[in-house]
Amino acid sequence: MTVIPSEIERFDRLSATWWHQQGPMRPLHVVNALRLGYVVAQMGAHWRREPSRAVSGLRVLDIGCGGGLIAEPLARMGARVVGVDASPGNVSAARLHAAEQGIRLDYRLGEMTDALNQEERFDVVLALEVVEHVSDVPAFLAAAAGHVAPGGMLMVSTIDRTWKSFLFAIVGAEYLLRVLPRGTHQWSQFVRPDELDATLAKQGLLPLERRGMRYLPWVHRATWCTDTRVNYIATYAHPELPRRKH
Repeated sequence: MTVIPSEIERFDRLSATWWHQQGPMRPLHVVNALRLGYVVAQMGAHWRREPSRAVSGLRVLDIGCGGGLIAEPLARMGARVVGVDASPGNVSAARLHAAEQGIRLDYRLGEMTDALNQEERFDVVLALEVVEHVSDVPAFLAAAAGHVAPGGMLMVSTIDRTWKSFLFAIVGAEYLLRVLPRGTHQWSQFVRPDELDATLAKQGLLPLERRGMRYLPWVHRATWCTDTRVNYIATYAHPELPRRKH
């Protein structure tokens, strides 16, 4: 079990606001717009595809899918998406919104070990803004890596455990500017990039790229940057060369 009960309770309370772009999830909507382009570009490059069909037909696992902010647009682009989340409220919100939009998605409630068959493999596994909310990061990452198909890829976005992340992601975002609810993050649960690399290396995944992200709360704008000491996203690949997806 890597789920933290208090985290599930908090997400359940916020679940009804997932798709309110001016609500508590506003920063996530801003970040998501930037991150989606990166995810799609990485998938297209890895599978050697034209941008217009970068994700079509790929089997994607979105771990900690929340209300479906990444899962839905990927499904619209033609990916076959499975979204997993341990929060009943999140899964209900995701299913409801997908039904309203007429989008077919496979949303499952529970941890990976419960919601997925052990033998299920995916071309792309996403763990976006979820690693810092679990109790056992190595166990969580090992489970995620176990669902990456040969030649597939894993993308993880999280927050570095530095003095700068404490000031910006907690003191600034939660207490001073209040763009996030207090208690959203615990500094001790943030993950250093070298810890991420070392853990996934044990699972046979090789690092491809790491990129920093900057969120400017006073203008609600997100941009890429070279500084990974607060938010960052890292891409890993199964060492076996991917079979070309048609």
